[in-house]
Amino acid sequence: MTATLIWILAALLAIGVYLSWTAGRLDRLHVRMDAARAALDAQLVRRASVTQELATSGVLDPAASIVLYEAAHAARQAEEEQREVAESELSQALRAVFAEPQQVEAVRAAPGGEEAAHELAEAVRRVPMARRFHNDAVGAARRLREHRKVRWFRLAGHAPFPLAVEMDDEPPAALVERVS
Repeated sequence: MTATLIWILAALLAIGVYLSWTAGRLDRLHVRMDAARAALDAQLVRRASVTQELATSGVLDPAASIVLYEAAHAARQAEEEQREVAESELSQALRAVFAEPQQVEAVRAAPGGEEAAHELAEAVRRVPMARRFHNDAVGAARRLREHRKVRWFRLAGHAPFPLAVEMDDEPPAALVERVS
């Protein structure tokens, strides 16, 4: 009887340690996901800021300046539920304005344009990487949260189910190729 009780307690202890380890792992994934989201937000804000600076610098023609400024302003002011759409529209505006290499050359030829083009190219290049890191963290958290043990023992607590960021973030080819 005593040996059976010891084995039951040992099994319960092992299960408790395993569940605690799993909860810790899930918590670390949530922290990683939050950090990746913050990095993505920072890159999106940087891209919109650099775009607004370029649009107001007088380097671009007036039509391109208006298109970029309005798209960047909408991306910066968008509510959370509309942010992906606004950021996708900014990506589309950037691709439309910088579709031709001549536009990139015109920016680079202007005073201060070399730095502006380089800064914009870096900003648009970092957004897809930040989104990929975020979505990888979301995928890892989702896979762990889908396990039965996590659901049955409610190891995720009250944390919301992680959602991936789906948006158009393809950089303008002429800008990225030329500035690289």
